[in-house]
Amino acid sequence: MSVETHRTTRDPSRSLVGTGRPEAGGPSPDGRLTVGTGGDTTPRDLRRERRRNGLPAPVDRTVPLPRRLLGDWRLWMSLATVVLFVAAFLVNWTLFVPEHTTATGSIQGLGTAVIPKAARLAAFTAVPLTLLLVLADRLRPQGLWLWTIALVWGGLVSTAIAAPINTWASAHLSIVGNGDPATSLRGAVFIAPFVEEAAKATVVFWIAILFRNRVMSWLSTVALAGLSGTGFAFVENIVYYGRIYRYVSVTSGTGVDAQQAMNQLALMRGGMTFFAHPLFTIMTGIGVATALRARSKRVRVLAPLTGFLAAALLHMVFNFTASADSPVGLMLWFIALALVGTVIGAILNQLRRERSVLQARLAEYGRYGWLDEADAVALGAARVRIRARWYALWRGPTTFAATWRLQRDAVELAYLRDAVGRGLVDAAGPGREAELLRRMRVVRPAAVVVGAGAIEYPWQRWRRALRDRAASGRPEPRRRPPVDGPLGSSGIEYSPVDPQWGPPEQ
Repeated sequence: MSVETHRTTRDPSRSLVGTGRPEAGGPSPDGRLTVGTGGDTTPRDLRRERRRNGLPAPVDRTVPLPRRLLGDWRLWMSLATVVLFVAAFLVNWTLFVPEHTTATGSIQGLGTAVIPKAARLAAFTAVPLTLLLVLADRLRPQGLWLWTIALVWGGLVSTAIAAPINTWASAHLSIVGNGDPATSLRGAVFIAPFVEEAAKATVVFWIAILFRNRVMSWLSTVALAGLSGTGFAFVENIVYYGRIYRYVSVTSGTGVDAQQAMNQLALMRGGMTFFAHPLFTIMTGIGVATALRARSKRVRVLAPLTGFLAAALLHMVFNFTASADSPVGLMLWFIALALVGTVIGAILNQLRRERSVLQARLAEYGRYGWLDEADAVALGAARVRIRARWYALWRGPTTFAATWRLQRDAVELAYLRDAVGRGLVDAAGPGREAELLRRMRVVRPAAVVVGAGAIEYPWQRWRRALRDRAASGRPEPRRRPPVDGPLGSSGIEYSPVDPQWGPPEQ
């Protein structure tokens, strides 16, 4: 099979899936495969087209690697993100650890002794939630770096933004208290939801803008939003657990042990309402995911706004029931559980739908001859991909890396084909298709597509090697040469006795 590029003047909004025409990337009349590039374009124009469509720019391999790295904006953005995280950590430390004196009173700091205790309690829910959200992002995993950005942004940057703004807004609204939403019902209901949800959702918008080609899946956006909310809840729980521990420790005559009070609060916040912040931010994530998959400009604007308002509204209701100690709080808690179940059901349903899309798009590549039909079917099945990665893991780093790249490129190829069919990607799409197909053909010989047969684990190879080595170095057993006569005449009978032999004389 050969892949050619040629000029095309197609309508960018026309669906390309299933046409079988050369301009759509299907088989040409002479039986060869063709992929359009969108016309004569310079490298600069091509990069601009790719950026407009949210696609990665082609890499010029002739440029030395150090020069490519220094010219890559992602490197500098990553360094700036690390600096931002360090600055946010210092801001949070200054805000929450030492004691502060305000015009309306003093805010007791956490101190350094209580932070490890509070962090252990907060981790009981943060770690499982993080693992579940990462597992949900399984069709097109974003990688450790984007997951870390979302989680740390929610834990450090969002809290560093929300705490001062809550204090400032509470002061301007003449709310009595120290600016902490927990000390004022009005602040918790009317200020904190909008401030905190905006701070948590900012990272989702930035990732969607800067890494649109990476956030192709609806589930990816939802998972990143949930990770941001999980990070925020983790740090907020540390603050609340630490404050109640310090308060009970310095208050005499309460008759309540500080550790017991902190455990009770952890049961309420970390046990009964652990889903709150991730759920709120997921609402915004759903809006952003809907906007990324929509052609209508109106939907692209209204969907994120609707998701944000839904998140803020849920946050307001949650804070009101928690702060006002309303008798209907238990009923609202059950309603919240039902909402959580609905969101989980929507995620599972979307996972099923995206699997179907993935299988259908890859099957088209196999049907048109772009991919081997057996490979297209295998790469479209989630269980087969997982099993292939497991097999490749035990065959060495080269095989595992090739398998990982093959599967990632296949999933991106399917989502790209679907986006072209929806009219979300214009003439820049076929060029990216050609790149992905070439990369898949390069890594295919070293990759595992279908894991079949028994796996020989490393310890089994080591034991077999030891047995072979011992067998090769062991001398041949010495065998007694055959003798004439009846069997046993030379092996088990006694030797003849001298007839003159006798016991020694005394």
